[in-house]
Amino acid sequence: MNRRRLALAVLPLLLAVTGCTSGTADDEPAPRPAAAERPSPFRDCATLSTAPRTTPPGSGTTTPTTDTPASPGTTAPNGPTARAAGGSALPELTLSCFTGGAPVVLRQVAGPAVINVWASWCPPCRKELPAFQRLSERAAGQLQVVGVNSRDSRGGAQSIGEDFGVRFPILVDQGEALQRELKRNAIPLTLFVDADGQVRHIDASGALDDTKLAKLVRQHLGLAVPA
Repeated sequence: MNRRRLALAVLPLLLAVTGCTSGTADDEPAPRPAAAERPSPFRDCATLSTAPRTTPPGSGTTTPTTDTPASPGTTAPNGPTARAAGGSALPELTLSCFTGGAPVVLRQVAGPAVINVWASWCPPCRKELPAFQRLSERAAGQLQVVGVNSRDSRGGAQSIGEDFGVRFPILVDQGEALQRELKRNAIPLTLFVDADGQVRHIDASGALDDTKLAKLVRQHLGLAVPA
């Protein structure tokens, strides 16, 4: 009798153990679906080769005279001190767009344009990005504002765009190819490109604010943008 009772007591335990180890794949819980990728806060790059709609006539050549050098310490991509009456073409680079789509040939970005090289880990870059967003809004139809995200993580760049409300198009340069072509190591860097595609000024003075940006746009691109 005692043996029978013992067998009856042990049987449920054996069935429980068997049920935990012998289930088929159909009994396993379904895997969790992958988290959907957050939509990019940035605009796509499809229109970068299209010139601003209302560029004033002659804005590409409305620059200081040949005897007015660019800001001290500013150098053209090939090394000599940049003078606004000259200029150099953008480097021959093709960069991917943060939002996907066709890669962008940098020289085909239609000017006038302000190109800002930045990264989420760079404090001056973070400080000045809202001013570039405001410039893109105030100067819509006069010039393009383009970002080049350099040596950064996609998540870091995305978070900055979301937190700071950055909406202008962003190109991706994880290998710092543009900086190498410009012979510049530090960021932020800002390139002022006229309507003819010539780089009129490269600014590496640190974080720019609304007033400084408006002054540089007027000085090097001949465009009046409210600060």
